[in-house]
Amino acid sequence: MVANTRMVVIGGDAAGMSAASRARRYRKPDDLEITAFERGHFTSFSACGIPYWAGGEVDGPDALIARTAEEHRRRGIDLRMRTEVTEIDLAGQRVRARDLEGGTDRWHGFDHLVVATGARPVRPPLDGIDAPGVYGVQTLDDGQALIDGLTGTDGRRAVVIGAGYIGVEMAEALVRRGFQVTVVDRSPQPMTTLDPDMGTLVHEAMCGMGIEVVTGAEVTGIVTGPDGRVAAVATAAKEFPADVVVLGLGVRPGTALAEAAGLPLGESGGLLTDLAMRVRGHENVWAGGDCVEVLDLVSGRTRHIALGTHANKHGQVIGTNIGGGYATFPGVVGTAVSKVCDLEIARTGLLEAQATAVGLRFVTATIESTSRAGYYPGARPMRVKMLAERGTGRLLGAQIVGREGAAKRVDVAAVALTARMTVDQMTALDLGYAPPFSPVWDPVLVAARKAAAAVRDAGA
Repeated sequence: MVANTRMVVIGGDAAGMSAASRARRYRKPDDLEITAFERGHFTSFSACGIPYWAGGEVDGPDALIARTAEEHRRRGIDLRMRTEVTEIDLAGQRVRARDLEGGTDRWHGFDHLVVATGARPVRPPLDGIDAPGVYGVQTLDDGQALIDGLTGTDGRRAVVIGAGYIGVEMAEALVRRGFQVTVVDRSPQPMTTLDPDMGTLVHEAMCGMGIEVVTGAEVTGIVTGPDGRVAAVATAAKEFPADVVVLGLGVRPGTALAEAAGLPLGESGGLLTDLAMRVRGHENVWAGGDCVEVLDLVSGRTRHIALGTHANKHGQVIGTNIGGGYATFPGVVGTAVSKVCDLEIARTGLLEAQATAVGLRFVTATIESTSRAGYYPGARPMRVKMLAERGTGRLLGAQIVGREGAAKRVDVAAVALTARMTVDQMTALDLGYAPPFSPVWDPVLVAARKAAAAVRDAGA
């Protein structure tokens, strides 16, 4: 029996398989035929767990897989692994898929197409960037290649290029594996997802765990040895010996396939969708995950944020709409957390540079506090920074750096941003209190009070 509707999914990770699974809950196989293509060896996996796998804190790769290919198939989804979609024919409503093991190509028709092609690690066009011993980290295949390389390397010198989330997390993982680690970044401080004054705390913590942090340094090339393997990372000032190099330069939307098909892209190269996650101008084409741009609810502009939390939500929205229900994805406020050793790092909303770029006038407030009542054992210091709009007092962003109990406090600020609260309104929030969990005035509320005072002073 021929299915009434054909749904084709490109990409077998969070967004793609969430969309397929959600649509299947709405419609049975004899009403909706779902075919998904994944070019890698793994499906529905946690890329965020790769640094912890590399560092030996969690097992992998099986522990990082939420649902196997066979489990998807048992639920009525025709998931084809090691199959890469190489062309989208919008006019003909079909995609060309290549079996990477057998080398054969075949066209597959669709009534609904879901583009969930993820993101690609940034690999700048430097000499030696593709040499053996240089690794990007985005998929479980990448993670396995890295771990195999670490195991098979006699030398213990590692250089991480880039000090963003992945770079910092991979630096810690390499330290755990006994490598001598150097992190090279062109910015004044690591973690450009924080303002520089907050990034200083991350810099200090990394140095404290034995990592050499080189900032303000542009990488000019990868030096290779006589055997062709990586031997050093070169900057304008000096070379840093390396037996292993890990790229932590961030990611870009994986939209080459979509761009070739003529689908609309935004400033960062991500696909542009409406609130239903339908690609703009295309009634039966949907997109979600790390390959799209989303609405920033604070700045009002679209931006690219590669996070599994968003990808899963995108997939749920897409699957619901294809299945016959109704759902939307309203946007994000830019919340993210990470850690280096025992230092927790969190941010939400806009940084100073981002607020300035969209024309917002703001005040800032930074406070020092503790995770628990100061007299309670285990109280640890934390720093909280807030941005508030001049005049209105609307919260624009928050950053928190501290030890245990610091990072998840950012969720209070994320809710306040979503609700468009002012920092003055935040001071009245009824947050939980007991000495083992918080001072009488929670650090977030202390920062809100100081920000509210700064707004009043600016108005005066």
